[in-house]
Amino acid sequence: MDFEVLILGTDANAYYMARCTFEAYNKKAYLIGPSRLAFTKYSNILNIKYEKDMWIETHFLKILDDFAREHKDKKIILISTNETYTEFISKNKEKIAACYVFNFPDIKVIKSLTNKEEFYKTYKNSPLIFPKTIYYNISNKNIIANIEYPVILKPANVVMYNHLEFVGKKKIYKIDNEMDLKNTINLFKESGYSDKLIIQEFIPGGDDALFDSVVYVNKKGKVEFITMAQIGLQEHTNNMVGNAAVLINGFNTTKGDVNLQVKNIKKFMESIDYYGFAEIDMKYDIRDNTFKVLEINARQGRCSYYLAGLGKNLVKTIVDDCLYDVQNKFEYLDKEVLLSFVPKGIIKKYINNKKYKEKVLKMWKKVIKPMDCKKDKNLKRFLLLRKRWCHYYIEYKNGDWR
Repeated sequence: MDFEVLILGTDANAYYMARCTFEAYNKKAYLIGPSRLAFTKYSNILNIKYEKDMWIETHFLKILDDFAREHKDKKIILISTNETYTEFISKNKEKIAACYVFNFPDIKVIKSLTNKEEFYKTYKNSPLIFPKTIYYNISNKNIIANIEYPVILKPANVVMYNHLEFVGKKKIYKIDNEMDLKNTINLFKESGYSDKLIIQEFIPGGDDALFDSVVYVNKKGKVEFITMAQIGLQEHTNNMVGNAAVLINGFNTTKGDVNLQVKNIKKFMESIDYYGFAEIDMKYDIRDNTFKVLEINARQGRCSYYLAGLGKNLVKTIVDDCLYDVQNKFEYLDKEVLLSFVPKGIIKKYINNKKYKEKVLKMWKKVIKPMDCKKDKNLKRFLLLRKRWCHYYIEYKNGDWR
């Protein structure tokens, strides 16, 4: 069956999904996004178009309608790379289902995950464990008393926050005292953010306490596979903290029960009527040897390309399920696979876990680099990626994440 792949976005996530398309079918995916980003610049394995009004729902639907008319004789696999596009698709399923093939949960489920207050409250009695959390109304003039510092501060409404631009913006904020909390709340107010804030206990531990899990739930609501990857290093710039820079799937230097966590994730995902890809961010808590779930993204994550090393092409997974009705038995993908966005020099200098660092260096010859596709032959892109690798040294040297 002939089909096209349309990927919404132009970031790293969009690039490796286009890479998956090219690697599986020797076909160029179509990308549509609001701005030109380096991740997808100068690429020869994709077709790209820019539409600045994609964040507006009516324009978004027109863009999809126009693309469908241009490719009316083919099935179109639709892939989202961020929460806003995922919500737009889910809200308008009936309008676009005649032209597009996709696998996303209902909008109610998506909102229960993307809004952090609703997420923690809705699923507090689920098999998953969450950090202790306070929900703070930004219009409140009083700071909550008796908070035990440090804490993590982040927006409850991720979609609203993602559309704001201001000096000092971070994905999450580590707060060390009351004055720091007051100043950061004021920063949110001045930015135009008007929803709740999440104040959460800071779970002790460095980058190596973080874990990433990728889940695929097929169109029949059954989990087909789950990964569990230990992160050795996260990005340290303000807007990228929380994104993995180095991870190893199937590796674990903690005392946490990975097999139990996989069982809990599977049970949870099938119980909430979820469909499609999801990425789960967790942190291991040395105080009780459990994995605390920080958030669940209703899409594949920025670093999810490591599935390629596990024999799972992300685009082919969707195509087989939704287009060809291929059903697979559940797999826990525990093979050891290394993924890195950063060069070896950064790893040697900034990974503190000695056992983890030794493992990375031992596996380095087979490292997976999401942005480096050997089939994407373009000198300008090659030079751009090398420049990006060099720039990481500056970012880590100047990064203020602790």
